[in-house]
Amino acid sequence: TSSHTRVGILNNPSSKIKEDNTAIARGILAAFLTQNNSNLKSFLSKLSKEDTAKSLAAGTKIVKFLIPGMDGDTFEKKYNTLGLDLIKTHQMFCQEVLKLLPGQMAVISNGR
Repeated sequence: TSSHTRVGILNNPSSKIKEDNTAIARGILAAFLTQNNSNLKSFLSKLSKEDTAKSLAAGTKIVKFLIPGMDGDTFEKKYNTLGLDLIKTHQMFCQEVLKLLPGQMAVISNGR
């Protein structure tokens, strides 16, 4: 609700990290790294739908879900080169520093 709010995401998967089960996580990270705020918000809303998750799990390419105005080439390049090590680092931070169990969710706030 505020233009002064910042959002970040850390991945804390409960299963083994592989290319085929990280499409949404990699899509979110690639979008954060390549898109402007208005496109990012719309794309994240689209990715968070259950139908999108089912479609990606069935093999649909993530570029099918890009929204008008997104820089598709930049997104696709980042998505295809984003390694699994970043997600593993997120997982390690969540479990070692934040003391979350695998797959456990949390909201962390650092505001006034």
